[in-house]
Amino acid sequence: QVQLVESGGGLVQAGGSLRLSCTDSGRTFRNYAMGWFRQAPGKERQFVAALNWIGSSVRYADSVKGRFTISRDNAKNTVYLQMNSLKPEDTAVYYCAADTSGSFDSSNYAYTWKYDGWGQGTQVTVSS
Repeated sequence: QVQLVESGGGLVQAGGSLRLSCTDSGRTFRNYAMGWFRQAPGKERQFVAALNWIGSSVRYADSVKGRFTISRDNAKNTVYLQMNSLKPEDTAVYYCAADTSGSFDSSNYAYTWKYDGWGQGTQVTVSS
């Protein structure tokens, strides 16, 4: 069973950095592809970044490419999202997600339906 808990959100000025963490209390984390999504008020949840079970294949939304880095530590059952050069438009609730099938298909990693485990979200607010 997937139980994801995010942490690391907060308030930061534009240009600043934050690192989000997402830890799974289950025993098979290392088998999962993982993703980060975000949702701003009044908007749909959108893809941010994803990686395969070992972290050898990563994907980013164009809006965060070059500024955000996704990584994982399977020994700690944790996936990270390092966010640099933050902008006010990055303000949102950030969610981590697990794809327990373990697959990492380039055609569907950005879709919420691909993921069957979600955290509760952590708020990121970037002030201008």
